[in-house]
Amino acid sequence: MDISTLIFAQLVGKFEEIKDTLKKGLDQLDDDEVNYRPNYESNTIANLVVHIEGNILQRIGTGIHGYQDERSRENEFSRELYVTKDELLNRIDHSFAFLIESTEKLQYEDLLREIEVRGKPRTIYEVLQQCASHYSEHLGQILYISKICLGSSYKTTSIYKKTF
Repeated sequence: MDISTLIFAQLVGKFEEIKDTLKKGLDQLDDDEVNYRPNYESNTIANLVVHIEGNILQRIGTGIHGYQDERSRENEFSRELYVTKDELLNRIDHSFAFLIESTEKLQYEDLLREIEVRGKPRTIYEVLQQCASHYSEHLGQILYISKICLGSSYKTTSIYKKTF
């Protein structure tokens, strides 16, 4: 196994973990909870999922595949945005399938290939690492909002706390 195979497999594993954990968190909520805004300056879970989807389409679709950039980042954070839980789960499935399939198709020579991100050259490797970090940060926000909504009925998506 060469290093690129190992790197791409690790990234795919991380993206699958993020996707699965997002879905476990959302599965516990209803439509109003995924659109709950803790305060005026905060995002809803719907905003964050739509934002992750937009980032995937831009970084992978536009950056790696060369598709036309149609992202509207401002709309991802709109205070008027309301998306059902089922639609969010669908968006997670489709956008992460695109991310994972695209990552699996990359080859050794793609690792150091440069694309432009916000006016600066970045390697595909850097872009994918940044995606994993970025989506993990938003996953934490999503799970925190889920805990706010559900309180003690929240079911952890990872290791259960010991009760004494």
